[in-house]
Amino acid sequence: MSRLEGKRVGILAENTYQELELWYPLLRLREEGAEARVIGTGSSDTYTSKHGYPVQADSTAEEVSADDFDAVIIPGGYAPDLLRRYEAVLNLVRGMFEQGKVVAAICHAGWVLASAGVVEGRRVTSVRAIRDDLVHAGAEWVDQEVVQDGNLITSRMPGDLPAFCRTIIAALE
Repeated sequence: MSRLEGKRVGILAENTYQELELWYPLLRLREEGAEARVIGTGSSDTYTSKHGYPVQADSTAEEVSADDFDAVIIPGGYAPDLLRRYEAVLNLVRGMFEQGKVVAAICHAGWVLASAGVVEGRRVTSVRAIRDDLVHAGAEWVDQEVVQDGNLITSRMPGDLPAFCRTIIAALE
C-alpha cells in the first residue's frame, strides 16, 4: 500500500502560478499514492504559469468543499493575489483550517492565508516580500525553510520544496 493511499489533496491554481510550487507537490503526492487534484477559481479551465506552462483544473473551488479533502496546498507565484479575490477559495481554505485539516502555503501563498483569516496567532514563513502582510494579519513570521504550526504548513520558496513536501506527507500519514 502506498503511504498516502486514500488521502485526497486539493492544489489551488490560477494564472501566474509558480511552476515548481504547483507541479512538485502535485507529482510528489501522487507518487505517494494520494489523489491530488487541481482546483481552479473557475475563471478558466486551464491556468498558465509565470513562464507559460499550463495546468488543467480538475474542478473549481465552488464545486468542492473542505469535506472533500484531507489537505489543501496553495502554490505561490503571483497567483495567490488572484486566488484571494474568490470567496469560494477563501471558504475552502478557511473550512479546511477550521476542520483541522492540512493547509499548506508556499512563497506568496501567505496572501491567501491572510485573506482567509487563518494566520492570527500562528507561526508562519513565506517569501520575505509578504512578511509585513502576514505580520499585519496577526502572524508571527520567521525565516525558515518550513514551519509547521498545528495543521498550518508554510515555506518560503522553490528551494524549500523538499522540506515542504516532506512535512505535508508526514502530516497526512
